Amino acid sequence: MGKTETTQHGMKESLGTRATFAFLAGVLRPLMNLVLSKRWEGLENLPEGGFIAAPNHVTEIDPVVVGHMLYNAKRPPHFLAKASLFKIPVFGRLLHSSRQIPVERTTAGANNSLKVAQEVVDAGGSIIIYPEGTLTRDPDLWPMKGHTGAARLALQTGAPVVPIGHWGAQELFPRYAKKLHLFPRKRVRVVVGRPVDLEDLRGKPMTKTVLTEATTRIMDAVTALVAELRQEPAPAERWDPAAHGQGATGRLDPTGTVKEPKNDDGGAA
Repeated sequence: MGKTETTQHGMKESLGTRATFAFLAGVLRPLMNLVLSKRWEGLENLPEGGFIAAPNHVTEIDPVVVGHMLYNAKRPPHFLAKASLFKIPVFGRLLHSSRQIPVERTTAGANNSLKVAQEVVDAGGSIIIYPEGTLTRDPDLWPMKGHTGAARLALQTGAPVVPIGHWGAQELFPRYAKKLHLFPRKRVRVVVGRPVDLEDLRGKPMTKTVLTEATTRIMDAVTALVAELRQEPAPAERWDPAAHGQGATGRLDPTGTVKEPKNDDGGAA
């Protein structure tokens, strides 16, 4: 990887990775500051060592919003992203250079993704994974039923899971929109919660029951943060796409049915 340098939180990044992050930040931060006012809360809850960040997912620009917050907190973000994205010219090189983590569907690919994720965590890095697996399908944009990817990664790596709630970015770029709504200038709030307590589940066989319980705890924590931001109670029951005849992937049309398969999973496992 070349020469490495340790950040103030202990994350060892290669000079190439640091240079790529600096380039991306130089391009994206001024744009984000121009179109969004922001308020970040709970940064003291970010662990000193490696961790998994679990945000809610309401719009395609969420990764930039959450990544902006983490980068400014000197915790460069590493996303789990579809392997196909790494094959896109220029963009794929940026993903490689910033040490994002490709996710493949094969067993060998999944094992390699886990290996890289473990290395990032062990080096004190942050991994962002959307536990919902895709943009929420809840009509009112509440966090929906979660997938077990974040829980599985947390139990396999031993990394703490930090829930993150954010609200406001969907006003700038609504879910499945085709253009930004620039005026008036929008405001986004991001809140970092305390790590989810999974200690009693660590070391146990990763059965469906264990993974479901861990996922429920993660989604409960994320939902509580979103409710705090929205200043209203969350639905008593989380939206379950399967119960409403919606597929796990793909964009929704106005009737709420899946319209076409798109890579909108935000890098979740």
